[in-house]
Amino acid sequence: MDGPNLQSIKISPDGQLLRWRLLLPPNLPQCAPKDRIPVKLEAETGNEIFPPERLPAKEYWLEPPHLFAALLVENWNGGKAPGMMQLTRDQLSQLLLPLTNETAVFSFRSPKNPMTWVDGKLPDIHTHLAVAKPAPAPVVSAPSPSKEQEKKRADEKGLTRMVVDGSTHFLAISLPSRESIVYEEALELLKSHSFKLEPSNRQWWLRDRHKALQFLAEHWDRLKTHYRAKFTPSFIKRTKKLRSLEAHVRVRADGDDFIAEAELSAPGIDSAQVAQALTKGQPYLETHKGVFLLDAAKLKGLEEAQRRLTGKADRLLTTRVTQRMSRAEAASISTQMEALDLAIEAPEEWKRRSNALHDLTALTPPPASKELLNMLRPYQTIGAAWLWHLYCNKLGGILADEMGLGKTVQALTLLSAVHAQTKKPCLVVCPAGLVENWKREARKFTPSLRVFAHHREHRLNDTEHAAEFGIIVTSYNTLARDSDLFHAASFAVVIGDEAQHVKNRQTQNAKALRGLMTQRRFLLTGTPVENSLDDLAALFEFVLPGYVQPPPTGVSREERDWHAQRLRDRAAPYILRRSKREVAPELPEKIEQVFYCEFDPTQEALYRKVEEKARREVFELEMANASEGRLRVATFQQLLRLRQACIDPRLIDEEAADAVASAKLDAFRELLEESLDGGHRMLVFSQFTKALALLKEELESQGLPYYYLDGQTPNRASLCERFNEDDSIPVFLISLKAGGTGLNLTGADTVVHYDPWWNPAVEAQATDRAHRIGQTRTVTSYKLIVSNSVEERVLSMQREKASLLKDLFEASEAANAKIGFADMKALLDE
Repeated sequence: MDGPNLQSIKISPDGQLLRWRLLLPPNLPQCAPKDRIPVKLEAETGNEIFPPERLPAKEYWLEPPHLFAALLVENWNGGKAPGMMQLTRDQLSQLLLPLTNETAVFSFRSPKNPMTWVDGKLPDIHTHLAVAKPAPAPVVSAPSPSKEQEKKRADEKGLTRMVVDGSTHFLAISLPSRESIVYEEALELLKSHSFKLEPSNRQWWLRDRHKALQFLAEHWDRLKTHYRAKFTPSFIKRTKKLRSLEAHVRVRADGDDFIAEAELSAPGIDSAQVAQALTKGQPYLETHKGVFLLDAAKLKGLEEAQRRLTGKADRLLTTRVTQRMSRAEAASISTQMEALDLAIEAPEEWKRRSNALHDLTALTPPPASKELLNMLRPYQTIGAAWLWHLYCNKLGGILADEMGLGKTVQALTLLSAVHAQTKKPCLVVCPAGLVENWKREARKFTPSLRVFAHHREHRLNDTEHAAEFGIIVTSYNTLARDSDLFHAASFAVVIGDEAQHVKNRQTQNAKALRGLMTQRRFLLTGTPVENSLDDLAALFEFVLPGYVQPPPTGVSREERDWHAQRLRDRAAPYILRRSKREVAPELPEKIEQVFYCEFDPTQEALYRKVEEKARREVFELEMANASEGRLRVATFQQLLRLRQACIDPRLIDEEAADAVASAKLDAFRELLEESLDGGHRMLVFSQFTKALALLKEELESQGLPYYYLDGQTPNRASLCERFNEDDSIPVFLISLKAGGTGLNLTGADTVVHYDPWWNPAVEAQATDRAHRIGQTRTVTSYKLIVSNSVEERVLSMQREKASLLKDLFEASEAANAKIGFADMKALLDE
């Protein structure tokens, strides 16, 4: 076989044809200057598309442009063809060179529509790339195919095409070569329309004016686009006066709304004549202006357009429909009309609104501080710009990025800009277990704003008190209880976190959220929101009231499916979801986050009691002149009890009779729900097997399968192997000492340190059970920390005296730990 070979793909002249698809990101203008352009590579074989890593193991055939591209990719990636790459501008320029004028380049957002080449360039891409240098790759000559393969793969240009001759009174059509892939289909088409073969010239004839016009009305467009037919000069001359009725969609502004018209018409033709032809089902219309075809494809597209505009699935086509629309509908209607191949005549305001949500990379970031904007990754800047655009246009939306991608900081960037502009308070509503985390994140990323957590014993006095703050954070339950106060206040923007908590519109939480006084509403969620249409409609009842409705009941399944698709299409511009895989080149391989949670009052009362007892006992030993070694051991024992009190009161049974709430368990439930809904798999580490036992009870109460590993577990390796291979097990509970090292658990991409170990190296080793060779996803690690507790004090000391803390929480090392007794005692103090 002549020519170069590939390392990642076995090529053969008798193999299946393979073509590459390059998917480029919408934020390419931002990534290109940094020479970090994420490029997704897909392999197309017939009607199937695969990531290169999942191509079936068999032989393939690549035409020279695609073979050359494969050689470049392998050269840059150690002989592999990965599904995701990060390229420099020069590399992308080189990769596009062999694919020039190939239908092989797409956008992440439009994977079905190839980008258009103009004079050998992709106008929206090449302007952001460096000038390509000649690639140092060998001249590629494709392996020579066998005669049989040559016949099968002959270019359509080398075959006889379908030829259409005739006039408005008859048609004479020559079929394409028998080797053509459309030959059989074309033959059946002509037979079904009563064409007869004339053996003398091998043409198929239709000698009937009415049938000829009917055939042209139904199939003229398809003859050109699908069959690539050639029309003879005589046919073109004889039919030049033959015209089609035109489908138009026009939009005009009307106050705060728009008026849309979808019309079928022809210049100088009475609409009553057109209506009569539609009613009778005529394929053409004869008038004093000539013959007008009722093009079947145009009629079908216009009928669907009228249904989409009116929301009526069973509506029959009429010559005109007029529909009032809100400004929120501009983006979705434009997309739907484009899919139906219908151009829209619209004012600039419509175009501005529509185009902005089609190309998010062109949106302007919010006017937040430079320090905050510089902290954002490129995709987070796009997300913040999207939120800002919706805010500025009095719209709302759902930021549904996958967990771990930083929805909170994107939302805070919006709130920072909004408060700077309005000086009015912004409200964040979230589950009770996240209030403390929001408060911490707000103070970290927006330190110039006053933040108030309206929660538990801390309460706003009145609306004037609320106006003193930039950001107010409260829980859903507290909002419902204090709804009179909150409904009397006016907020610049309201953000609801963990949107699944308000998907049931009948709950008090959902009603309280909808009753807030604001024109800008947003929801955050890490779970896909399009799966349940009823839930989607309920969420949009908050973010854009009245914009979408759930599918009607009592209709056929076909109609319900139609309404469901229309709902998704209308909602799509106002949902932004990015997965870690999609933005992988912008992410580190491992994301580590501290997740703060706040004591429940009953748990805090127990903790303070244990804390006071600990201080008293250590103080009494000091007064008794105990040795430093004994003081170290006693302090260690008290710190251990405080850690247990942070985790769950049930770990210190004798004092937990009246206090069973656990801040960490509440936080774990939130993380677990988001992880499950996002299709993630989780490792949970704890030093305490009793804590793992309580988590086992929680998982069993939810009916969730799990694996468990501690020091008594036999066959650890086989258990880990089963977890990696069995995607149906979402959680693996692991004792830190038994499973913190030596295991390969790349089946998980989320790690939770339930009770963090104070030696950072030990924590890192545990996280690396998932973040190992073979892991193809970004790993997100969460460290649960209870605010205002020994955990937070040790976290602070860890940053300052990490080496001293290394041995502290090993009982056998406590007496001889390098950390001084004064430092150990400081962990007991507030």
